[in-house]
Amino acid sequence: MMRTWQITTVTDAARARISLARLAAAYGVPTVERTRLAAALSAHLRQCLTKGGTWRLTMDLAGSPAEEGLLHVVVTPSPETCAAGEPLWEVTVACPEAAEDAEDGTVAHDPAALSEALLGADEDTAVVLDKLTEQEDLVLFHREELHQTNQGVLALHAELDAAGRAQREAFAAERAARTEAESARRRLMFLADASAVLTASLNHEEIVRRLPDLLVPEYASSVDVWLFDHEEDRHRSAPHPAAAVVAARTGRPQYAADHPGNLPGVEDQPPSALEPGRPLLCVPLPTRRAPLGVLTLSPPGARWDPDDAVMLIELTRRASIAIDNARRFEHNRDIAETLQRALLTDLPTTPGLSLAARYLPATHGLNIGGDWYDAFPQRDGGLITVIGDVTGHGLHAAVMMSQLRTALRAYAVDGDSPGRLLTRLHRFLHHLQPDLYATAVIARFHPDEPTLTWAAAGHPPPVLRLPDGTVRTLDAKPGAMLGIPLTQEIADHTEQLEPGSTLALYTDGLVERRAQGIDPGIERLATALGGFRSAELDADLEGSADRLLHPLLSDSERDDDVCLLLCHFQGGVGS
Repeated sequence: MMRTWQITTVTDAARARISLARLAAAYGVPTVERTRLAAALSAHLRQCLTKGGTWRLTMDLAGSPAEEGLLHVVVTPSPETCAAGEPLWEVTVACPEAAEDAEDGTVAHDPAALSEALLGADEDTAVVLDKLTEQEDLVLFHREELHQTNQGVLALHAELDAAGRAQREAFAAERAARTEAESARRRLMFLADASAVLTASLNHEEIVRRLPDLLVPEYASSVDVWLFDHEEDRHRSAPHPAAAVVAARTGRPQYAADHPGNLPGVEDQPPSALEPGRPLLCVPLPTRRAPLGVLTLSPPGARWDPDDAVMLIELTRRASIAIDNARRFEHNRDIAETLQRALLTDLPTTPGLSLAARYLPATHGLNIGGDWYDAFPQRDGGLITVIGDVTGHGLHAAVMMSQLRTALRAYAVDGDSPGRLLTRLHRFLHHLQPDLYATAVIARFHPDEPTLTWAAAGHPPPVLRLPDGTVRTLDAKPGAMLGIPLTQEIADHTEQLEPGSTLALYTDGLVERRAQGIDPGIERLATALGGFRSAELDADLEGSADRLLHPLLSDSERDDDVCLLLCHFQGGVGS
């Protein structure tokens, strides 16, 4: 269906607008779309009337009644009234309720009818305004709702941000605490390990040498240990830094640098004139009497961490204790070794019998003092040889050894046999020192008799080499240790000697090894002694003693004294 209007005047435009609106309503065009169509048409028709001439408005409805149609509106100029080339104006709207029997909506030429129609046209505008008001209210509602939502989102973001900051701060605090705990654990482990290293040695010079190896480069770039050899050394400044001298005099740690150290328990001093560009931490090596010296350190970086400085001061204290203990041990050890060597006998010269003895003090640990050997003649011309070991070590053991040695010599004046002498020594020691024990072997030779008489009390058995190179261990039943709370009579044992026989008396330091026990060591001694030739023993017993010790001690840690007494029987007048 198509309808056409000729528009020349405003009245024509008004009638056409009203007719189009009515037809659009009849064909089911929605109010808003209809009003939008009428408003757009009015605006265009106003422009057309301004240009003048006659204009043609055409409305065309496409589509069947059963389907949704399209309302197509076109405004074109009449060719005879307008210039050629004027563009057409057109618009299309949907007509969901199009009907074939719809009225044409034509408005009469009567002015009253036109006015009434124009007033009626405002109904669509009122409906649109109502809808617009509803939409505005809805927009306001949604705007307020959006504002509230935005406020909630902002509040949520603020809470999330605060929670994030709190979480980051908690993570940072946890990392800092974990780092601090790890650093503290690392310092404690280092302090424990370093203390074990320092206290493992009883040589003060070795302890001093170990300090730089422990501290450089992790905790210091350089380490200097100043030990006072004499009392006046602590007051000498050259070539030591002034801060080290102050530390020596006051007994308090000093920090010398061009900036404050802020180290706990440490006093600040001006930078050292010797090394003004290097900070120095000078820590005294304290003892109960007076400082042993001063440990001077320079930091591995620009300065020390306060906790590292506290650890270094504690390590210095422990190093001082280790050095002091080592010096005390060395002093006591020197006294014990001096006494021990002073009490060891110059071996007598006896016809038909050669003697060679060796005493080697322990090189490690406290095990010095207590081992001894002796050889002396009796009134009847016999020769007593003895080797023994007092339990315990140090100066006390050396003193006890000297008392046993003196007592044995006194008892031997009466001419007793080895077993009887050991029995008397047992009673003497038990009476004199109930808590101290000893082991010993006594062998008696006589130049007129080719007989060896011997007795043992808790001591490793003698080893006898025969002239043909055969070696026997004299393991006849020995007595118990000397001094134990037991009444005992120690028996004598005898062996026939041939010229060229060699008897080896020794202490357990020669043959005993911690991992193997004593029996394998005795077997090694027997094998080594059997490897000598008789002529070699006859010609050079002293050299033979040295050559015997070397293979036996090559695998030893020398943590115990070693005594060896070789008795080489060449035969006497009566043999």
